[in-house]
Amino acid sequence: MIKTRRGRIAAIVTLAGVVLAGVTFLVARQPSSKLDEELAAQVTLILEQASPGEHHAHGHSFDSRVVCAVEPFGTEPPDATSLVQVRWVYARHMCAVTGESPDWAESVRASGPIAVKIDIPPDVRVPKAGPGYPDRVRQLIPARYHKLAFEDFQDDSAIEAARERFALVSSTAK
Repeated sequence: MIKTRRGRIAAIVTLAGVVLAGVTFLVARQPSSKLDEELAAQVTLILEQASPGEHHAHGHSFDSRVVCAVEPFGTEPPDATSLVQVRWVYARHMCAVTGESPDWAESVRASGPIAVKIDIPPDVRVPKAGPGYPDRVRQLIPARYHKLAFEDFQDDSAIEAARERFALVSSTAK
């Protein structure tokens, strides 16, 4: 079972690396940037390949494609140095829904901190919007990452790459 899980994770990471080539290699904000790149690619793939039903469970309803930018800011365990050691990823995300508008600026988007359990199947947890949102974020994200959870993306390259993919998906959907 472990070999199968690691094989599937490796296949997902490889596919994500091909799909997102050049998207996250610019992120070099800390010594663990290679792990951050792998985590960003994996979480992006998880979010973009989620079914409409899975997105609905996260509080989003739509039937179109989703294009996401992801920037990890923490892991569980916190001292993980490789993808196979990571059980949870804590990240900023911004996802845009295609279909309503071919323009990123006018698209329906969701953003904020998320927690993703790296498992088969993965478990994506998004704090519910509305009154009490900051408290729900603090309940979801470990205390050591609270400050980071409320920060904006540190590097706009992931968002720019998502905008480019959004434009490509929108232009081919016509």
